[in-house]
Amino acid sequence: MGLFDKIKQGLQKTSDAVGRSLDNVFAAFVKIDADLLEELEEALILSDVGATTAATIVAEVEKRAKLRKITTAPALRDLLREVLGDQMLADQPLDVSGKPAVVLVIGVNGVGKTTSIGKLAARYVNEGKKVMLSAADTFRAAAADQLEIWAKRAGADIVRHGEGADPAAVVFDSISAAKARGSDVIIVDTAGRLHNKANLMNELAKIDRVIARELPDASRETLLVLDATTGQNAVHQAEEFNKAAALTGIVLTKLDGTAKGGIVVAISAGLGVPVKLVGVGEGIDDLIDFDRDAFLEALLPAQKEEV
Repeated sequence: MGLFDKIKQGLQKTSDAVGRSLDNVFAAFVKIDADLLEELEEALILSDVGATTAATIVAEVEKRAKLRKITTAPALRDLLREVLGDQMLADQPLDVSGKPAVVLVIGVNGVGKTTSIGKLAARYVNEGKKVMLSAADTFRAAAADQLEIWAKRAGADIVRHGEGADPAAVVFDSISAAKARGSDVIIVDTAGRLHNKANLMNELAKIDRVIARELPDASRETLLVLDATTGQNAVHQAEEFNKAAALTGIVLTKLDGTAKGGIVVAISAGLGVPVKLVGVGEGIDDLIDFDRDAFLEALLPAQKEEV
């Protein structure tokens, strides 16, 4: 199954719900007026785009529609998709060009963080890379246990310490082991204690110093894992974590389980952090690179003008 097909299949719930809502707006199209624009904005908000981002999108749709003298529903639909695309950040694949590259993964419990790390590890192992997992979430013993299961499943190495150990010490040992074993990628699991941002910031800062000292030229990614089914709560999490860490990207899990895929737009356009990976299924290969064009086509398929 190709990338587009995976996204299309994974977004089936979103496509059905959001598409139906937008289709109702376009079906009632007579002219572009205040009522139609209000209905369009409401449909976007209900799809989890967010009120502020929805208002920005609709204002831009109105402006371009007037400039182009748009008079048909299909043309307005295509214009909406164009504006959505323009508001979102361009695709930005993960940078693992260095050796070893470092991928720091954060996120609260229950969002699919460990599973995402395991799937990412499996991807790189399948590409022929040597992967080292760093079990730096020492806040919960179960976290390292789960990561070890994924390491075995993916064929990756792992470094772990006991519960309550210093996360930065785990990262230091992971880097040392990665250097000794010639690892290509180090993926670091961290504790996402959002309820205590001071601890989170201190912990991440300490880890960052270790990485900067031991691997000053490494390519770096700091990824936040979010559960797409939590809607606007995911946006709030992203806002808080972005204050605590310099995020380079978002991993959006369970995208196949939500009917409100506008959360992708809310994060990309509203927060200004690129969505880099999306989870569109339970399989080990169902964590895929985000593709903006494929997402928009699945969310809002282009329609031909009626002749």
